[in-house]
This record gives sequence, C-alpha cells and structure tokens, in this order.
Amino acid sequence: MSGPDVGRTTWRALRARRRDVGRLAAWSAVESLPALLAGLLVARAVDQGFLAGRFATGLAWLGGLAVAILLGAVATGRVYRALGAVVEPFRDDLARLVVHGALHDATRAGGRPDSAPVARLTHHVEIVRDTFGGLVMVVRGFLFTAGAALLGLLALDPTVAVLVAAPLLAGLVVFAAALPAMLSHQRTQVRAGEALGRSAANALTGHRDVLACGAEERTVAEVDRKVGDHAHAERTLARMSALRSLSLGLGGWLPVVVLLLAAPWLVRRGLSTGAVLGALVYVTTSLQPALHALVQGLGGGGLRYAVTLERILRTCRPPAHGGAAATSAPVPDGGSPAVRLSGLAFRYGLRARPILDDFSMTLPEGEHLAVVGPSGAGKSTLAALVAGLVEPERGTVHLAGRPVAAVAPADRAALRVLVPQEAYVFTGSLADNLRYLCPDADDPTVETALAVLGAEPLARRLGGLAATVDPATLSAGERQLIAAVRAYLAPAPLVILDEATCHLDPTLEATVEWAFARRPGTLVVIAHRISSAVRARRVLVFDEDGPMVGGHQELLARSPAYRDLVGHWDDVAAAATGGTATADRTVAGVAAPHG
Repeated sequence: MSGPDVGRTTWRALRARRRDVGRLAAWSAVESLPALLAGLLVARAVDQGFLAGRFATGLAWLGGLAVAILLGAVATGRVYRALGAVVEPFRDDLARLVVHGALHDATRAGGRPDSAPVARLTHHVEIVRDTFGGLVMVVRGFLFTAGAALLGLLALDPTVAVLVAAPLLAGLVVFAAALPAMLSHQRTQVRAGEALGRSAANALTGHRDVLACGAEERTVAEVDRKVGDHAHAERTLARMSALRSLSLGLGGWLPVVVLLLAAPWLVRRGLSTGAVLGALVYVTTSLQPALHALVQGLGGGGLRYAVTLERILRTCRPPAHGGAAATSAPVPDGGSPAVRLSGLAFRYGLRARPILDDFSMTLPEGEHLAVVGPSGAGKSTLAALVAGLVEPERGTVHLAGRPVAAVAPADRAALRVLVPQEAYVFTGSLADNLRYLCPDADDPTVETALAVLGAEPLARRLGGLAATVDPATLSAGERQLIAAVRAYLAPAPLVILDEATCHLDPTLEATVEWAFARRPGTLVVIAHRISSAVRARRVLVFDEDGPMVGGHQELLARSPAYRDLVGHWDDVAAAATGGTATADRTVAGVAAPHG
C-alpha cells in the first residue's frame, strides 16, 4: 500500500512493541467471541428452542450469546488500553524524528531555522498518530472478526463457509489491486493542494508587485491552473471510491445473495433452518461490518497515513549510522594541534566582501586565544567555522587532527563546545542544566565547577542543585553563568566562548575566563571587552587589511585597529614597545604605518 520506508517504519514500530501487540491480539481474540459464537448460538436457539416449541431453551441459547457480548464489551475496553501502548510511543518516535531533523537542518553547515517542522510536529504527526491507531484497529478487527466468523461458518457447515468465503476473497482481491492506484492519486491530490496553496499565497503577498507590473491576467491564469489541477485530482480521487463500493458489493453483499439463492439447495441436503439463519447472522453482523471498516479505513485513513508518514520520512531523515564519520565518536589525536585552519575563505553572498580570504592559523593544544575586532568583522563567523556550524567557501578546518566536515554532527560534541552570546537554559533542575553535556558528573564535581566559576551564590539563590530552574525568571547574565558551568563540565577539549560573558560584570567575567584558561584543553574567546585580550596568551585581531595574530603588547605596536580598540594612540603603543611600531604583518603581509 505504501513505499518501502513507510512499510519498514510501520513494521519496526510494531516489532518494537511486540509485547503490547501481543496483549492487543489476546484481548482482540476475547472481543471476537460474539463473532465466533453468534451464528452457532442463534442456530441452536432456533432449531432446538423456538422451532421445537421450547421457548425457554431458545432464550437460554440467546442468553449465552448475551454473555459472549458482555465479555466482548469488557475486552473492548482492554483493547483500547493496549492500543494506546502501541500508538503513543510511535507518535513519540515520530516527534523525536521531526525534532532531530529540524535541529540537524538548522545546525548543519549552511542550514537555517525553519518553521515547517513545527507544522510537521503538530499537524502531520497527529495525522499519522490518529490514522495509525485507526489502521491497527480496523486491520486487527477484520482479522479477528472475519476469522472468527469463518470458523463459526465452518462449524455450521463447510459448504456454507466456502460459499461465503469465495465472494469475500474476490472483494478483497479487487480492493488490494486498487490500493496502489488509490495511493498514487492520494499523493497527487496532496501535492496539488500544496501547489495551489503556494500559488495563492504568492499571489496575495505580491499583489502590489503584480499590479505594478500589469501581470494580473498572468497571475490569475497561474492560480486558475493550480485550481484546475487540484479539482482534477479531487475528482479522480473521488472516482476511486467506486472501486471501494465494488469490493464492498462483492465481499459484503454478494455472500448474502449467494446464501439466499442457495438456501433451498442447502436445506435439501440437510442444513437446518436455524443453520441458514445463523450463516446469515455471521455474514450480516460480522463479516459485512468488518469488511466495510477495513475498506473504508484503508481507503481513507490508510491512504492519508501512508502519504503523510512518507512526507515526514522524506523531510526528516533518521540519523545515519553508516559511514566512517558516524561509526564511532571521534577520538582526539593527542599529537595534533587543537585547531588548524588552512586557506579558509568565507563570504555572505556571491557579491559580498570576504569575511575571510585564504586565512590560515594553528592553535596548539592548551592555547588561550582571544579574538577581537569591530562589530561585523567576522568574529562570530570564525567561531562558527571552527565549531563546524558553517561550511567555508574554501579551505579546511581540523580539530585535534580530524577534518570537522568529516565528523558527524552528533560526534562533534566530543571535540568542541561552543557557548553563544544568548545562552540556552531549559526548564528543569539546576543539576540537569549543568550536567547536560556531561551526564555522569557527580555532585562534588558539579559543586567544584560552580565554585571555580564563581557561580555558587547563584546556585544558593536558586535553591541548590535540585531546585527547578525557570528560564523566564533568570537574567541574561545568570543564564550565561549557567551555560558557562555547563561548558566547563563538558569533556570536549576545545571551548569557544562567543561573547558568552558579555552580560557578566567585569570581575565575574574575569573569574570565568581564568577558570577556563586553567581548565585542561584549549580556549578561544570572542572578546566583548578588551580585558579578555589582555588575559589571553595570543590575540587575533580583525584589521581592515586582514586578520593579524600576536600578543597584546605586540599588537599594540603593529596594529592600528588594535590600538583603536584598546584606546591607545600610536605614540603610546610605540612607547610600550620601546619606540618601534614598524614590524611587518605576519598574517596580512603589509607594513603597519609608523606611529
């Protein structure tokens, strides 16, 4: 009925909950007791009771049927409970898949946030959940109800069972043969509806441009064509309902006609009147409703399930588990530099000024680098390139000897941790927020990190590690401090602070940076204050002539841009370096003006 992805996903969902499916099947068997016994008990009530003049005996047989119906009703309640145990985890799996796909698309190189996953999460996932539950119910209902009714017919008379089963099978074959075409037309109808929506939205949002360009007729014709396509798809899909009616007629009503026409012959060969009536009961109260539910369920909700789940799977691919980059978490190579940038080039747009152009730099293990420059110079872009969140136009980024582009996004956390300016804190305990990147950290380790980064007063004010954190009640600085402790606990050897302390006061900012500088590993600070550059071993300044790397005093002498940032004049820089300010630019390759 559906593509291989849909079939495999559905089968995996059912196999993953085999115990719950087994419990559902067991209660379904109990629920089908009325379908199994109805015809037999009615036949006994007629033949041995009412036709024989024993009214009480007939009522007793019908009383047995009533007991079977009560047991079936009790089982029905259990069936729905077992159904929830199968359906709800599947919905949760789909929600996780959509969230994973949205985060992957938003955080991959060149990716960006998209609101479409929200629609898939709220609308499409609920469609799949509802239709999946409906499909499980109608399929298991048909299997157990039809199976029980056919067993009852066999118990009445094997010939009657054959007379009923033959047209039932014919109806099922017609329906199964029509399902692929129905699915194809359902896909076409969905795509036509989406195309119409896009066309109408574009026409409405751009109506001023349409009027200004005199393109009214062309735009109306385009929308009208989409309307026609959608209407044609709707009509074609509606015509497919005739096949459903044909299968229902063959499988549901033809057995009744066959039984009525064959009744004289069946009676002549010894079948009782009660047995004929019982056979009609099996067909009209069990087989016919079960077949109707199956055909309507698969032909309606089943098609929506297949098409909607197919679209979710195509747009939210599951995490890949193959390939060299994803086979295992990356192990940092202790003999390689922490960061090596080779020939990096990056610009925002084809005609934009390059942020980086053939930029190379090596950071040894244990380095403490501050990156400074005017707003918009490319500091955060460099941080994103190093972290692997943005793909360079040219060049390579290696972390601990591994090309970051070849490392699966889920494994990059083992190599680096990036703390952005807008720190993320989620609702939950303070301990859960701090242990997010290091779940195995024990309480003493977490408390030590709080003390080292000066976050103990904040932890006490919030009520300790077990206290619930509400992000809305925290200031921007408090959120940054929690994120800093989280990064400090992370096992990654490289920490990138992208103006991650800009909302802290200078004293606390210094405490945090000194703590990270003493932490084993490498530290890159996108500086918000010039004091961060003074604390660093090396400074990368984005000069108007290109990036330049050096120590604080060295850059005061060599970089006018750095002197402007620090607030020194050329003569102050010259005095600080013994009167010389004519050193060559080792990165940019041009001479600095004499102070």
